[in-house]
Amino acid sequence: MSKTFEDIKAWQLCRKFRKEIYSITRKFPQNEKFILTPQILRATISISSNIAEGFGRYSYQENIQFCRIARGSVNEVLDQLYVALDERYIIKDEFDKLYKEGRELERSINGYISFIKNQKVSYS
Repeated sequence: MSKTFEDIKAWQLCRKFRKEIYSITRKFPQNEKFILTPQILRATISISSNIAEGFGRYSYQENIQFCRIARGSVNEVLDQLYVALDERYIIKDEFDKLYKEGRELERSINGYISFIKNQKVSYS
């Protein structure tokens, strides 16, 4: 059982993913400074923040709900990566790497949700 949100594997993957998204957005053109860049960064931050907030709620249902929000944010970031690819802000190799990591992150969040559900059953 995790003692802090930092112990959660999904959160650790979120942190790594967030760092990579921050790095890639530094290459976006200046005209995206107020459009795509802040949107993708907010969505990326939302992933790990929701996992952390859910952990701190000490309620199985609330924790699961925050993880579902995090999972939705993963998909939001993946969609925004398509925008970056379509606008040629990133190359296909960068896109493929980040897309794969995003899907792995989504699977990790799904695994964490399953873990939470199993914990609830165990303590009921």
